[in-house]
Amino acid sequence: MRVLFDQGVPVPLRLHLSQHEVVTAYERGWSKLKNGDLLDAAESNGFGVFLTTDTNLRYQQNLKSRRIAVVILTTTSWPRIQVAVAEVVRIVGAAVEGQYAEIHIP
Repeated sequence: MRVLFDQGVPVPLRLHLSQHEVVTAYERGWSKLKNGDLLDAAESNGFGVFLTTDTNLRYQQNLKSRRIAVVILTTTSWPRIQVAVAEVVRIVGAAVEGQYAEIHIP
């Protein structure tokens, strides 16, 4: 599955998602796109999962007609995400288009 990392998602996480093709918004030249435009670009380029730390995204975007899943991490802290990396990998692997999944990371 193709996974797009939003700004704020720690890049080292990509090493744990090696079964997926992981690209960052920055690498694609999309770092200045706003959420709706970024989701449009991701969908039109075949991404299946958008991984973000923007916890407000679920209230700003309606995914009902989208062909992309959104996975939200509740922190940008890599040390904290590392503790929950198995859960992140599991949720990304099980992501379903048009749905949100939020991973609460203490």
